[in-house]
Amino acid sequence: MHRKTIVIALLLLFIGLFGRLIVEGIKWSPVLFQYFFQREIILKETESRINVLFLGIGGGEHDGPLLTDTIIYASIDPKFQKTTLISIPRDLWIQDLKSKINTAYAIGEERRKGGGILLVKAAVEKILNQPVDYVLRIDFNGFIRAIDVIGGINVVVEKSFEDLEYPISGKEIDDCGFKEDEFEKRATASAIAEAFPCRYEHLTFQQGAQHMDGEKALKFVRSRHAIGSEGTDFARAKRQDIVIKAFRDKALSLNIILNPSKLMGLYDVFQGSLDTNVKSEEYDDFIKLAQKMKDAQTNNVVFFYSNPYSDKVGIFINPPSSIAYDNQWVLIPRIGNGNFSEVQKYVECEIQIGNCPIP
Repeated sequence: MHRKTIVIALLLLFIGLFGRLIVEGIKWSPVLFQYFFQREIILKETESRINVLFLGIGGGEHDGPLLTDTIIYASIDPKFQKTTLISIPRDLWIQDLKSKINTAYAIGEERRKGGGILLVKAAVEKILNQPVDYVLRIDFNGFIRAIDVIGGINVVVEKSFEDLEYPISGKEIDDCGFKEDEFEKRATASAIAEAFPCRYEHLTFQQGAQHMDGEKALKFVRSRHAIGSEGTDFARAKRQDIVIKAFRDKALSLNIILNPSKLMGLYDVFQGSLDTNVKSEEYDDFIKLAQKMKDAQTNNVVFFYSNPYSDKVGIFINPPSSIAYDNQWVLIPRIGNGNFSEVQKYVECEIQIGNCPIP
């Protein structure tokens, strides 16, 4: 059996939102049903490719609700049944923004409604030198509910890990019972997690197969402060791959695409959780694309950087903290801040050929 892919899982999430189109098409008109499932796919294409940017945000009451924790670029080739998935590190510094890439959507939305998609699209196109045809953004509340709707997922945890600083939603500014002088003293402490322990949860994941509901799956993919190698963005990208693959497998095993009630359930889940530049007349094309690509070959690309937990040579580096990067922990191209030429050459090779060595 071919390896299941992240992009099809996310397309299934997209199908969930627009499942009403399928249900109502079947109910109202056999002609409309034929239109949905027999018309040629006419999505925007560049040399037969369809390029989709998938974003995951906290949303709701999460700290930094519009920051993108997940940034995945998918280059889909329906003709040759191949998908290349590129996980872009959230801490990548963008000179033009004077900020990390994970702030692009938030900055754009602050400027004007709908600006988030435009700004993050432009930023990713500049980094990769590849076109972005469509953008699909989902918040974590929708992610949790979708997993619960299908009855949870079965996940194989590859490495055991602990995270002592997982933020608890809604407790970002909780005083933890400390008053006045004590509170002010703790508020200026360098170790905020130790100063305000009630704001954080101690997570533990053991290696091996386990069943996860939506909330547990979200914690598994969002954990950013794990001890050791699992505390890197690259480990998080791998865990996201595992979870969304599990969602895809479960959704296909339940034949959700052929089950009107399940589709309607996902539709209800995703109302208000998505932002996209996909037009209504293109919804059915995405449905057909998901069907067509279900057994496609997948090439997963996760960037690395030189760090104490890995001996792999990375295309990015972590420069010393400085005012140039707003004194933040960031990643930049190893050949120079703002110079993405090496990244672009590598990405082009991965899309066209696959399994390419770091330049």
